[in-house]
Amino acid sequence: MRVIVHTGKGGVGKTSVSAATALRCAEMGLKTIVISTDTAHSLGDSLEKSIGPEPIQIHPNLWAQEVDARYSMDKYWGRIQKYLTSLLSKQGVEEIVAEEVTILPGLEEGAHLLWINQYMEQGFYDVLIVDAAPTAETLRLLSLPDVSRWWFEKIMALTRGAAKILKPIGKVLGRNTENIPDDSAWNEVNVLFDTLDKVRQLLSDPEQSSVRLVVNPEKMVIKETQRTYTYLNLYGYATDAIVCNRIIPDEVNDPYFAMWKANQRENINFIGEAFGQLPILKSPMFGQEVSGLDRLRLLGNELYKDVNPAQKLFDGKTHTIVPLGDNSYRLSVPLPFADKNDMDIYRSRDELTLRVGPYRRNIVLPYALWDLEITDAKFEQSTLNLQFKR
Repeated sequence: MRVIVHTGKGGVGKTSVSAATALRCAEMGLKTIVISTDTAHSLGDSLEKSIGPEPIQIHPNLWAQEVDARYSMDKYWGRIQKYLTSLLSKQGVEEIVAEEVTILPGLEEGAHLLWINQYMEQGFYDVLIVDAAPTAETLRLLSLPDVSRWWFEKIMALTRGAAKILKPIGKVLGRNTENIPDDSAWNEVNVLFDTLDKVRQLLSDPEQSSVRLVVNPEKMVIKETQRTYTYLNLYGYATDAIVCNRIIPDEVNDPYFAMWKANQRENINFIGEAFGQLPILKSPMFGQEVSGLDRLRLLGNELYKDVNPAQKLFDGKTHTIVPLGDNSYRLSVPLPFADKNDMDIYRSRDELTLRVGPYRRNIVLPYALWDLEITDAKFEQSTLNLQFKR
């Protein structure tokens, strides 16, 4: 099964792009499911179909689902949460507050990952399209296994030890101990984390998964998308295309749009500078809202032309960031056919600009590199390697 994740700044058209991509895959004969992981679900509106928390078939070879995070949380976290809530309530914390406090950080977003694992194991679908939340939420989701495991292991060390003491004492005193979880409950949570790790491995395997960044040709949107791309590289997730949505068509000659079209042309060139060799899929701004299968089909035709959306569109990474230990990092940028004598580097605190001949490449640096210096720069085997260190 191929997994394609669409993410980007809020309002750029991720849902329409996801729905159009899924429809095109389905009409090419691939069993396709499109799921929404955005809490503000609009996938059903885009498809003009009534969908819910379970998959529903809406077209030949096409299923859709708006994930219910609360249901998944209750399923995977309910027993442990009841115990922690009970424990805090006995300490004088109001039950409704205790319930909120005991939600595992990121678990609401993590519920979506559990569905991805389920579909992978079932093997029924050929393609899974993910209409992801805006970029900040998506990045939290992708880093979830590391963050949540740290939090949970601290809590589990305390509460599991307490349970071993409280359960036998409660039985001797004749008190209700049903809210105190036994080892099987803790084992369920370990299975949860193992599942999250499996999904992370799946999403970071470029042979199985791709992230596609949806942008509009607007400078602020592009800048945020650059940051997202950099962090995806840092976490090891493969981006294989940029989707540039809502481009004003050339045939629009109204003087009112002249300046807007000029700005868009400039920003589309900037996208090429910002994302290197990544392919750019382009779609025009339509004269009406893109919803319903007929209009989504038009959008899919504009984006993909003769290309199969389910195939991998780019092999490799335009740059990688690797921690070296001792608070240092190596940034590697493949520059095939470049001449190091015709290369310049400009650096501000949060951005790096490479010039190779007449071409420029802008790389937004992650926060971890802002206060580090470039201590070494080497160009070897067609790759520029920069070391950042305090």
